[in-house]
Amino acid sequence: MSVTLPTLADIEDAAAVVYRAFGPTPQHRWALLSERLGTECWLKHENHTPVGAFKIRGGLTYFDALARRGALPRAVISATRGNHGQSVAWAARTHGVPCTIVVPHGNSVEKNAAMRSLGAALIEHGDEFQVAREHAFALAAEHGAHMVPSFHTDLLRGVATAWWEFFRAAPHLDVLYVPIGLGSGVCSAIAAKLALGMKTRIVGVVSAHATTYADSLAAGRVVEAAVSTELADGMACRVAEADALAILARELDHVVRVSDAEVAEAMRMLFADTHNVAEGAGAAGFAAAWQERAALRGQVVGTTLSGANVDSARFARVLAGTGV
Repeated sequence: MSVTLPTLADIEDAAAVVYRAFGPTPQHRWALLSERLGTECWLKHENHTPVGAFKIRGGLTYFDALARRGALPRAVISATRGNHGQSVAWAARTHGVPCTIVVPHGNSVEKNAAMRSLGAALIEHGDEFQVAREHAFALAAEHGAHMVPSFHTDLLRGVATAWWEFFRAAPHLDVLYVPIGLGSGVCSAIAAKLALGMKTRIVGVVSAHATTYADSLAAGRVVEAAVSTELADGMACRVAEADALAILARELDHVVRVSDAEVAEAMRMLFADTHNVAEGAGAAGFAAAWQERAALRGQVVGTTLSGANVDSARFARVLAGTGV
């Protein structure tokens, strides 16, 4: 698969597709976050989509592209830790296509429930995302179903609309911190930056307990890395996507690694200052900005609350500081 970044025309066309389902999400300059960080801080609220995460944008444009080509399949399969699966399930239901999602054992109970509520049939397989993903590919081949990938040009087109909204609303951003899972979010941020001719530096954020992208960028090739994060499941990727890696190697300013403890602290800060719920991966961008706060003085900083789908019991532990 060769992935190309969407152009401005692609993103504007994608926005029309996305806005049939929901409108632009807000972005705010939060006074308490700015005070805490010591500089102007903007937050893009992708927790305000109908599934509580940015992924739905990509699902909508992926299925729209299939429909435009007259290529809607009789059934789809995908793999996820939750938010991509909700996106696929939402879009599949919209187009009347049966959907099966493969998740690893021990996946978020509430994310699983959300996917089922959208009509997806769930299969639990393996103990981590990569194993679930490989099983999904095998099932798709066995049953003649269409495998919806986690990284694809038609997904990027939709996800880029979030960053297009953000850059247009806050064109003075000096630096943008973007979490990296399998790469659609950060590559779409790069696409929107290039499409709009922005000078904003984009910083990638990985879990310190899932470092395939950091390790691969350092090595100049895909390097597998063990996954041990307990909190940032949306970033729990063992094998970097080669196409995403090529884009990031050209365009990222640098990469920051954030620990589960730092992510938990960011979740608490985001809740205290904005009263918005952030899941682990959804808070990683602010965790990275907080880690680098001494170097950010005088700059306009942007990040995203990219997902809010954390299990209630886990969020209670994080807020109480009793564990993850």
